[in-house]
Amino acid sequence: MIDIREDDLSGEAVRALITLHLAGMQADSTPGDSFALDLSGLESPDITVWSAWRGGALMGIAALKALADGGGEIKSMRTDPAHLRQGAAAALLDHIIAEAQRRGYHRLSLETGRGAAFEAALALYARRGFTPGGAFADYPDYGPGDFNQFLHLDL
Repeated sequence: MIDIREDDLSGEAVRALITLHLAGMQADSTPGDSFALDLSGLESPDITVWSAWRGGALMGIAALKALADGGGEIKSMRTDPAHLRQGAAAALLDHIIAEAQRRGYHRLSLETGRGAAFEAALALYARRGFTPGGAFADYPDYGPGDFNQFLHLDL
């Protein structure tokens, strides 16, 4: 069973996974095209972070940012490499979708990249009904074929 908890970002395992996430996003993104948040960015009052656990092991993290237009943005989805393909990302995404609905958000959005490193996440988002769309919030409006892409789920 996966236990999902709201996280205060104080735990060593969570901080290490955030560091791994940032390094991965920078390595797998074209220069200047990674919008992953560091620890201080995730500590913003408009962001809620959850961690997924099995027993005493951290499986993954994900965050939800409240947007000014009444929608939400998914941030910092990352599964610990030791727990890939064990359901942590799906459980976290389902939790965020349910929480966004509970909060009355009209839409969930996210920004992500392209390429092999992003394929598993893109497949998960597609299975949950996310579709490609335009830029949102304060993201630049990238053209088709650029590295960055945006996905949306109307709630």
